[in-house]
Amino acid sequence: MRNCFISTIGGRGAILFGAVVFAALAVGLHSAEGQSQPSAPDSLKPPAGEHLRAHVHASGQQIYTCDGSKWILSGPDANLFDESGKKVGSHFAGPTWQWSDGSQVTAKPIASATLDPESIPWLLLTATGHTGDGEMKDVSSVQRLQTKGGKAPANGCEESHTGAQARVSYTAEYYFYVP
Repeated sequence: MRNCFISTIGGRGAILFGAVVFAALAVGLHSAEGQSQPSAPDSLKPPAGEHLRAHVHASGQQIYTCDGSKWILSGPDANLFDESGKKVGSHFAGPTWQWSDGSQVTAKPIASATLDPESIPWLLLTATGHTGDGEMKDVSSVQRLQTKGGKAPANGCEESHTGAQARVSYTAEYYFYVP
């Protein structure tokens, strides 16, 4: 019966069969690489030649300190979750992202865009340092997109409150790129 199937698959059937096998392999490879590049303003797109390594959802707080006249960002305190909801890392001052394997990347912002005036800006960051040999080892760019919340308080930072902290809840999507 197997030989009969193979012999009847010739011609256009073989081409169709090959296309189906190729598509199945491509879907498997795509899921191994993660999602496709997200929609973002041109100014926030990573440099040409970089490809997406990882995508995580962040949930946590932006921490601000009162200097006596305005709120100054001290840094984030957030957990990073993969698409299945499993915690895979954390995000803290630096800014630094640490993966569950211990590897870290620090980065600095090079472009920003405010798409929601009630939320912290979307960012493109470039890596400034790495620690460890894991997932973050060779990350070259980071995007912070789809932000919700996290803005500094509008008031409450007078001289009498110097040194006070405000922790403001936020969520964001982070995308990590490698050469």
